[in-house]
Amino acid sequence: MSSTVSLHQALIYVMVTMTAVDGRIGDRELHRIGRLVQTLPVFEGFDPERLTHVTQECGEILQVDEGLDAVLGLVRQAVPDHLAATAYALAVEVAISDQRIWQEEIRYLARLRDTLSLDKLTTAAIERAATARYQQA
Repeated sequence: MSSTVSLHQALIYVMVTMTAVDGRIGDRELHRIGRLVQTLPVFEGFDPERLTHVTQECGEILQVDEGLDAVLGLVRQAVPDHLAATAYALAVEVAISDQRIWQEEIRYLARLRDTLSLDKLTTAAIERAATARYQQA
């Protein structure tokens, strides 16, 4: 396991960790990660065939003691400041995709916000926009 990861790996780690923090890895969340990786410009140049490998890699890190801290450290190293809000938005997108936010997910988002040095106004705007996209009639 390397001590650094690529930007693409870090962004996937952010999303995978969001699915794992509540102990309920849902099909909607995994499907959403796949769609985001295949469609968003930030993933341009990433081979979607590697998604399963990167997901497993993240899972292995999360299994060890202090795994969440390790993942967040890797994310902090790999995500440049100008893409910090993008990383946070990806986590929120995955969290809200099953239309239910668990307490563990809220705690993870707070840790991610701090790791990425994002302000509360920015993160609140990202969260509100995601909530609006998933609103039902």
